[in-house]
Amino acid sequence: MAQLVKAAQAGFDEKNDALVTVEPIASGIEIELTSKVIRQYGEQIKALILKTVQDAGFDGVKVTVQDKNAWDYTIKARVLGALERGSKA
Repeated sequence: MAQLVKAAQAGFDEKNDALVTVEPIASGIEIELTSKVIRQYGEQIKALILKTVQDAGFDGVKVTVQDKNAWDYTIKARVLGALERGSKA
């Protein structure tokens, strides 16, 4: 299992993008999502974030996402970028 060593961010707080922040926690994966489309797509977005973190092999991560109508591939790329940045000392 990969672990975060520090908090990190990826993305931008702009239209059609997502700002992703990851922080180390004791264990598990916590997801905090803010989005204008949370009522329609919130569960799907959270499932995508969870699967991305799990597939990357991380545990002990809090993921905060401010979604501005980003496509799935953008959210996935931002999550992976933040995890990569947070795993390096």
